[in-house]
Amino acid sequence: MRKMLGDVELTKDLTLLLIIGGLYSLSVALSNTFVNIYLWKQSGEFSDLGMYNLAVVIMQPITFILAGRWAKKIDRVIVFRIGVIFLALFYLTVLLIGTSASKFLLLLGGLLGIGYGFYWLAYNVLTFEITEPESRDFFNGFLGILSSVGGMIGPIAAGFIIAKMNKMVGYSIVFGISLVLFSLAVFLSFFIKRRPAKGKYYFVRILKERKENRNWSLITNANFFQGFREGTFAFIISVFVFISTGSELSLGTFGLINSGISFIAYYVVSKMVKKDMRKKAILIGGIILYLSIFVIVFEPTYMKLLIYAGIIAVAYPLLLVPYISMTYDVIGSGWKAAEMRIEYIVVREIYLNAGRAASIILFLIGIAFFDPEKITPIILLILGAGHTLIYFFVRKIEFSQ
Repeated sequence: MRKMLGDVELTKDLTLLLIIGGLYSLSVALSNTFVNIYLWKQSGEFSDLGMYNLAVVIMQPITFILAGRWAKKIDRVIVFRIGVIFLALFYLTVLLIGTSASKFLLLLGGLLGIGYGFYWLAYNVLTFEITEPESRDFFNGFLGILSSVGGMIGPIAAGFIIAKMNKMVGYSIVFGISLVLFSLAVFLSFFIKRRPAKGKYYFVRILKERKENRNWSLITNANFFQGFREGTFAFIISVFVFISTGSELSLGTFGLINSGISFIAYYVVSKMVKKDMRKKAILIGGIILYLSIFVIVFEPTYMKLLIYAGIIAVAYPLLLVPYISMTYDVIGSGWKAAEMRIEYIVVREIYLNAGRAASIILFLIGIAFFDPEKITPIILLILGAGHTLIYFFVRKIEFSQ
């Protein structure tokens, strides 16, 4: 452990934040994909899944705005705790309403969106505050490892549990485990030192900053197009995998292959892609992500979906590692970056979720007016271009020396 840490001092708060981050990753990896399948099995309608996911991406940015205000005026740790409580409430609600879940799509999506909003805003802020510049790389790297390990164990374990038991009992056990993990995270959050805050909340000012700061305008536009692909792809691929085999275990295998390869790819990319190669890496990653759609879009067989899982597991790190670093560099060089960090994170999140919402709305309109089987491939080819378009914004970003 000492060898792995190097000179990093593991404080109590840093350790707790890592443990909670690990619990979050495992819990989400166990259940997230399967919530969509659980709802799909109850209703069998793509439009219902779209409405559920739309509720998530609409409530998330609204919550972010509120959470940002509270993090600036009350206490970051309380905001964090509210997030974890809402995530636990989401799983509790899924368990309580059981096979009627498809009748409460907007309630479930809203709960999850509120949980995500509070959790991620506070987690981002606490990461900045609890880590020092010298421990930040270790923290992000270690959290990445925990997320990847969770991403590998979670889906295959959940798929195995559901496949081996009476289906609905299996789902209840998986959601129950997630509830226990989040309840443990709530308990641990009481040991993080309170961080009261006083200060003005300049959300509108940072929104208007897009007019003053070209880099900020470009990176927020890029975030919109990032969301433009993510919104619909986040749920439709898992349904394709399930439809192609009818087995939850196959979905677990898909997750295992995807996370296993991306675990290695993240490590390699973070070592190989230097600052001067960022834009080129974003372009190559974006092109590969677009081309990968052609593997599955016209005939999504299970074998083709597994090949797709492998391709995107390499392309995502290639795009996201340099892109996220650039995003933070743009924020770091922005007007009053240190004081306005929360506002910058909130505005970025609004653009990202606006893209996700636009994606799902376009999908819902498409399947409402046309035959879903014929229109879905066309919609996916349009939405899938989102990550490729990111490059055309980031290539114009210039940092003054």
